[in-house]
Amino acid sequence: MTLQSKEGQPVPEVIFRARRGDEWVDIDSRTIFNNRTVIVFSLPGAFTPTCSSTHLPGYNQLAHAFKERGVDEIVCMSVNDTFVMNEWAKDQEAEHVTLIPDGNGEFTAKMGMLVDKRDLGFGERSWRYSMLVKNGMIEKMFIEPQVPGDPFEVSDAETMLNYISPGETPKTLAVFSRIGCGHCTEAKHLLIEKDVSFEEIIIGKDISVLSLKAIAGTTASPQAFVDGKHIGGLDAIKAYVAEQA
Repeated sequence: MTLQSKEGQPVPEVIFRARRGDEWVDIDSRTIFNNRTVIVFSLPGAFTPTCSSTHLPGYNQLAHAFKERGVDEIVCMSVNDTFVMNEWAKDQEAEHVTLIPDGNGEFTAKMGMLVDKRDLGFGERSWRYSMLVKNGMIEKMFIEPQVPGDPFEVSDAETMLNYISPGETPKTLAVFSRIGCGHCTEAKHLLIEKDVSFEEIIIGKDISVLSLKAIAGTTASPQAFVDGKHIGGLDAIKAYVAEQA
């Protein structure tokens, strides 16, 4: 089976069955795509390694950059049921991405991206790809090469951002924080208030105190890094935010 691009074609019209709280809801694909600019990235399965460690976090981290460039919504699609997708959303804390369960694989099949993964015990799943949809029409698709395994070369967030805004690379801000730290809370509130994209790394959960000291030279929190360069604590974060204004 050869996976083919559907650029220039309308996005499929389907009804997704989803669970919100204790109720079943129907999500019409037309309400997602019509009169809007939407990024969709589709992946083999929730909770799988590449999907959890890189694909979904990458789009969540660059969500602000996409929003600034006219994208209304970022959708993650997977052939999983709604219960699995809801739990994955909680686990990932990907608040800037909408996770849609294509439980029956109907959308994926109409996209021509449904593939056989029975050798892994997955059944039929989506091939990994991303696309930019404007007013219901597919403008651009990035389809991973058809090679063995689970390639992840072109459907990432950086590639999509470079297509939308060539040559522009937004700065990446990582903030190391500690639960119960007043300065950390102040820093996060400031960043959220000013709509500055950042990734939070929690000391004691995501990283140890010794690891923080090894890379930052201190155990004080918060500590911030911009594009991998250590800039300092709360005052440095305030200065960084002022520069972005």
